[in-house]
Amino acid sequence: MAKKKKSIDTKLIHAGEPEPRIGGAVSIPIFQSAMYETGGEGNYHDIQYIRLNNTPNHLAIHEKFASLENAEAALVTSSGMAAITTSLMTFLSAGDHLLIQDTLYGGTHTFVNHNIENWGVAYDFINGHDPASWEAKLKPETKIIYVETMTNPLLQVADLKAVVDFAQEHNLISIIDNTFASPINFRPPEWGFDLSCHSCTKYMNGHSDIVAGAVTGSSEHMEQITHKLNHFGGTLDPHACYLLHRGVKTLALRMARHNESALKIAEFLQEHPAVDRLNYPGLPDHPDYERAQELFDGFSGMLSFELKGGLEAAKQFMERVELPIAAPSLGGIETLVTRPATTSHSGMSPEERKAVGITDSLVRVSVGIEDVGDLIADFDQALS
Repeated sequence: MAKKKKSIDTKLIHAGEPEPRIGGAVSIPIFQSAMYETGGEGNYHDIQYIRLNNTPNHLAIHEKFASLENAEAALVTSSGMAAITTSLMTFLSAGDHLLIQDTLYGGTHTFVNHNIENWGVAYDFINGHDPASWEAKLKPETKIIYVETMTNPLLQVADLKAVVDFAQEHNLISIIDNTFASPINFRPPEWGFDLSCHSCTKYMNGHSDIVAGAVTGSSEHMEQITHKLNHFGGTLDPHACYLLHRGVKTLALRMARHNESALKIAEFLQEHPAVDRLNYPGLPDHPDYERAQELFDGFSGMLSFELKGGLEAAKQFMERVELPIAAPSLGGIETLVTRPATTSHSGMSPEERKAVGITDSLVRVSVGIEDVGDLIADFDQALS
């Protein structure tokens, strides 16, 4: 086959696969070995050892993930938070300063707001929609600017092009959490981001059966993060690597269904008299719709909304739906519903949640791959 730039659908299946196939196996075997025979390696980080994330299972998924986002290199970790915290702490030391988007996944927000100062790192939250305000918070010690592709749980789309321009102008490392979009809908390295983080627990694996994370970026940055992770110990075990390697192969098919179904459900909710506020960037009346249209190949399967009846109505909706599962995660083949104030953002104080617009009555939905007609009918009966 002639050499050419292959589509992401093909990369999902073929990138990173061992050549020649190990024992002829079409599916890569699980290498359940903690250690490997040494071969005269001169560097600690080159020793093949399970904690160093370099078994054959790790190496295959690293190459595949780098290919998906058109990055130079990738690294899998034990969780999405391991990917995020290791990336931040690789490039931040005592005395450094971080600029970080104000609306974030609760775990990231809590890490920054309650832990990062313990290492002598200062930070400022920024409004992702107001690039003109970032300069005032910039310091000589600023090293990183950090944002999310679509914010969790309000589905805001920051001025991502301005983030890259600002980072390059001021010699900052730009990091983005691309979990909500996945590489199918957005590939940060193509837009100039230095590092792209994922919670692979979600869309990348897609089957709600493992916890994992990943980072993609330049070879230079990834080598530094790898060395940090080797000491932090956030290793992904080979069996989880195998499941992630298997799950990601259907990412394009799953995301197409997630994108399509979420848009139809958002259109239904937009017209429903019980809904007071709806957050989905694929709707023309979303304030970030034009930006999302320019940046993304799809709008993901995530949406959130508030009902006119407030908290009590939100609780009743979650009790009455029959198909969705009340669960704190997202990105699986099942439709999941949660109130972020009690799950993903419960580590934030009520005042912190209120400051960024996350109310106790906000419902977040991760639309699965069930029949969308069945889902809409179920939502309708629950709302009625």
